[in-house]
Amino acid sequence: MMKLQILGCHAATPRSNSFATSQILEIGGKMMLIDCAEGTQIQLRRQKVKFSRIKHIFISHLHGDHFFGLIGLLNTFSLHGRKEELHVFGPKGIKEIILLQQKYGKAWTSYPLRFHELDKKTPELIFEDSTLSVETIPLDHRVYTNGFLFREKPKDRTLLVEKAEAYDIDIAYYKSIKKGKDITLSNGKVIPNEELTEPPEDPKSYAFCSDTRYQPEMAKQLKDVHFLYHESTFLEKHSDLCEKTKHSTAKEAAVIAKKSNVKELILGHFSARYKNREKYREEAEMIFADVSLASDRKVFEWK
Repeated sequence: MMKLQILGCHAATPRSNSFATSQILEIGGKMMLIDCAEGTQIQLRRQKVKFSRIKHIFISHLHGDHFFGLIGLLNTFSLHGRKEELHVFGPKGIKEIILLQQKYGKAWTSYPLRFHELDKKTPELIFEDSTLSVETIPLDHRVYTNGFLFREKPKDRTLLVEKAEAYDIDIAYYKSIKKGKDITLSNGKVIPNEELTEPPEDPKSYAFCSDTRYQPEMAKQLKDVHFLYHESTFLEKHSDLCEKTKHSTAKEAAVIAKKSNVKELILGHFSARYKNREKYREEAEMIFADVSLASDRKVFEWK
């Protein structure tokens, strides 16, 4: 199962009833924080997210509506007595910014803080373990910006213990069975793996594309991704603003989704100029059928 919690999905400045960009993604048995605008701590508390579960933070770019909440969150972790290591992935310069804030506030962390600064303009694998990989999605904004592509790795098959016990198979073989191996009994009979196991859930993938102008070329990297979050700051009637601000329209996000053959498109990073958000969905659905709108504290779960 993969779970996405939208903490904030609005552009520019936070308001009393709307928060700027931040998300919690649970995938591969891990909880990742993606972007950290002002107010992220408040939203984390409202969602009852356990701070200690966050061990990796991914920052797309150094505009305030995507990272101004980071220093406060890092400080709160210390106030809570955190000891676990924390990894922060973000553009070159993020380490200097955070360390200067800590230096002049004399607010050093109580835990190891590891920065992974990014500056490449081509896709780069930045994290990998036995369950998950994360790579950058180079974006085109007014400052150096990356999206992030999270991919689960294939899981082991599910062992049907009662079937294994019925054949009196030693537990020493359980691991290899879950890896897909057939079993040969002492009498020479071969038990096909399909009889002893069930297939695992399909590995999930999630692409987060924050501030960017329309980039049809990214469809190659996003091909067949399950779920895509793509900024949609403007409607088509204001598409002329996209080149100046390097943002996208809902329609352009839908074109990316269609070209990439994703399963579901989630629109976000909404401009405050529009009162009726359904207009975003209407424009996107002219191009791509499976469209959802992000909203603060909205939760998506996929099995």
